[in-house]
Amino acid sequence: MAGPNPFPGENNTGHFWDDNLRELNNPPPSWWMIGFWASIAFVIGYFILYPMWPMPYQPVEGEGFTKGVMGWTQIKEYQEGLQDLQEMRAQYESQVAEKTAEQILADPGLTQYTLASAKVLFGDYCAACHGSGGQGNPGYPVLVDDDWLYGGSIAKLTETISYGRKGAMTAHKDILSAAEVDALAQFVVDLSQGKATDEGWALYNSKGCNACHGPMANGVLAELPGGEIVTVGAANLTDAIWRFEPGGLESAKHTILYGVNQAGVEGTRDAVMPGFVETGKLDPVAVKKLVVYVHELGGGK
Repeated sequence: MAGPNPFPGENNTGHFWDDNLRELNNPPPSWWMIGFWASIAFVIGYFILYPMWPMPYQPVEGEGFTKGVMGWTQIKEYQEGLQDLQEMRAQYESQVAEKTAEQILADPGLTQYTLASAKVLFGDYCAACHGSGGQGNPGYPVLVDDDWLYGGSIAKLTETISYGRKGAMTAHKDILSAAEVDALAQFVVDLSQGKATDEGWALYNSKGCNACHGPMANGVLAELPGGEIVTVGAANLTDAIWRFEPGGLESAKHTILYGVNQAGVEGTRDAVMPGFVETGKLDPVAVKKLVVYVHELGGGK
């Protein structure tokens, strides 16, 4: 705007728009200036104390930066924190290493530590198949119930996690007639519902199913005096828990026809668990932690 300033004495720049919009030339408030200079001082102090400025020349790869007079780095802080954590855990880790799984379970405090420590191991090595909470994924066993193919005792769990499992069931597609397959599958469904017939039991025994699933069809061949069971890993047919989803008549027929882990048989069920000691993935202490964790998930036996 040309001409006299219509707002004299207010320290404007003389630039006006739409008659009364103008640009003032006042200094910033004192608090703002104090904050401004304080931020500059902070940056200078930070520059002196901590690593900050990259350097073009790197005598050692990864160290091309100003170090700061305090010598602080994130990796050093991490290592110090890790050392503190390891020192805190050492007293518990030594007890876990020295004691048996049964002794750990008899100590509530040590049990809680072991469960917390094993949760990470379970997530890394077990959750992909058995689910993050042991609830099972399609085609893999549930660990939060009391249904165990090989037994849920400390000894059996240690054996399973250490050396793995590979069950087997013969494919009967070339052994049984279609009518026998239908009848046996119906018998399995009836068993799970508590209404098996004498005819079904007779067929079950005559076809040799009891050799693996046991005389009571519960997967137990014998029970030892100490409570351990003798089993080949055959499923318990008397409950409503199905090893292979979705379960029911058609699922039972499929398993009878094509078996489990039968080489060269198309359609056979795949059921293999790797051993974690033989492969070197876990040491005995880690296995012990997982045994305690899985035992507590399902109540163990």
